Amino acid sequence: MDQRKQNPYYKEFGVFSNCAYVIKQILHYKKALLFMTLVLFLCTPIQTYSWSYITKLVLDLVTGQYELTVKMLAINIAVATVILLLVNFVQGFVQNYSGWMYMLVRMRMVREKNLKTMTMDFYHMEDQQVLDIYWRAGQACNGNSQGIEGLMRMLSDITVQLGVVIVGIMILSSLNPWLVLVMCVMSVLNAFMSTLASRKTKREVWDVLAPWWRKRWYMDRISSNFDTAKDIRMFGLKKWLLDKYVELNKVRYKLEVLNQTVWFWCSMWYTLTWLLMQGFLYGYLIFQVWNGGLTIGNFSLYISSAMTFFGYVNNITGRFAEMIARNREVNDFRSFMEFDGNSEKKDAKKNPVPKMDSYEFVFENVSFKYPGAERYALENLNITLKAGESLAVVGLNGAGKTTFIKLLLRLYNPTEGRILLNGVDVQTYDRDSYFSVFSPLFQDVSLFAFPLAENVSMKTPEETDKDKAAGYLNDAGMGEKVASLKDGIDTQLLKIVYDDGVDLSGGEKQKLALARALYKDSPVVVLDEPTAALDAIAEGKLYNDFSRLIAGKTSVFISHRLSSTQFCSNVAMFKDGKMIEYGNHKSLLALNGEYANMWRIQSQYYVEEEKNER
Repeated sequence: MDQRKQNPYYKEFGVFSNCAYVIKQILHYKKALLFMTLVLFLCTPIQTYSWSYITKLVLDLVTGQYELTVKMLAINIAVATVILLLVNFVQGFVQNYSGWMYMLVRMRMVREKNLKTMTMDFYHMEDQQVLDIYWRAGQACNGNSQGIEGLMRMLSDITVQLGVVIVGIMILSSLNPWLVLVMCVMSVLNAFMSTLASRKTKREVWDVLAPWWRKRWYMDRISSNFDTAKDIRMFGLKKWLLDKYVELNKVRYKLEVLNQTVWFWCSMWYTLTWLLMQGFLYGYLIFQVWNGGLTIGNFSLYISSAMTFFGYVNNITGRFAEMIARNREVNDFRSFMEFDGNSEKKDAKKNPVPKMDSYEFVFENVSFKYPGAERYALENLNITLKAGESLAVVGLNGAGKTTFIKLLLRLYNPTEGRILLNGVDVQTYDRDSYFSVFSPLFQDVSLFAFPLAENVSMKTPEETDKDKAAGYLNDAGMGEKVASLKDGIDTQLLKIVYDDGVDLSGGEKQKLALARALYKDSPVVVLDEPTAALDAIAEGKLYNDFSRLIAGKTSVFISHRLSSTQFCSNVAMFKDGKMIEYGNHKSLLALNGEYANMWRIQSQYYVEEEKNER
């Protein structure tokens, strides 16, 4: 079964629909490409048939068929040479400029794809079927001759070659219109064989490879990633990884053998039809010369024109076969682009979050279930986050803490229930405006290949206040580190773009993330287990420092450890997707429930670590 059709997000569009789609993109981004195609449509037949006609004149002169003088022949050749030089210049100019214009259109469409990826609902990034159509869309705009750009170029080539075919029909029809029909039928048969081959390889090779590319990318990434390099060496993963590569390569090799075998037999068919057509044409034209109905000059004209015509008709019909293959790739691209992955509709007019003196969030009977999941990740949650409150959200891994945060941040939308901001459903607000209410600090701190200042501001260089960024880095405990760097606040991070880029340690990344949250200066601060890699004492110190720096703001601290709870206004205890206890630290200890039990277990480690510190 076609694996594309197993994906519920995959859509099929007709060839004409996809052709109209790419033409629309050309009109949107580079209208000049259509004019250039028209120029080539007019110039190419002149270039293709001119010397066939000159050769006919030369042979007619030599054989004395017509009253043609050497002077007249020389004039014809001179005129033809000038015309051909002009045509070649125009063709070269147009082909040079149109080449990068097609790439420009494709790059603009890649930009649209990337924009969609960054704006679709966050939970789709964890859906394998969405990721599959994303990878296929990437393959569809990953080269000059494939997918989107391939179809654009094919449409242009077919249009240009059609001009050559039209002139060829005019020439050959003067000899025998049935010759044109025979060559067209033979070309259609070739196209049919090519279509069968293309369909088979797309279904049984390239569609099957969609998840292969994702797996191979992952293997390449972890094999060369700095973060995983230590584990690979220390745990002896080299052989295991190499074996995984071998398994992947076996799959690719098997499919490549199938692909090459299919196209080998297809090429054998092309060769056979070409030989048959040449034999037929030479036999027919020699017979006409033998009977005296055809001059040597016309024999030369017709044989060269016929083979040129047959070659171009084959190219056009072959292009149609290839177009069907490109059509399937454009289907992949459009399937992703038309995938309704953003619940924030572009045409839905939503208000920005207004400036408020305080921000209070209320969860009313909120439940959330991941797409395709049977169980709720969070179920029937009712909780109020008051303005200025510091809330600790605790529980073991998998309790639902991170899901709660993603719902609060609107990275997820509730499956049931609603979330209110000062009494208004948050989904009535523009999402980007809503995002601005929060300064998040996540467990996995992401560094970008930008200068240090922009990694703090998360803004363009023009919008970045370097002094402000440096000040917050100092507040976060990065002052000495920044001072030790040659370029200071302008230091490039990571070595992906710059060879002298600097990476940061785990602790330094956390400090940078703290500075990032401070720089954003939003009224609500969220810490989603940013200290998971720290020991309990270091975690407590960081939470205390952070609490001091964000005094007066609403804050949410998430951890499976309890070092943050004592200085928080309230504590929410989660277990199995439900909030099972709520109150302050003392009241929950007095309750002697799950929280108190967890505290008793963990507190002994805090005491032991404090002794060790001394």
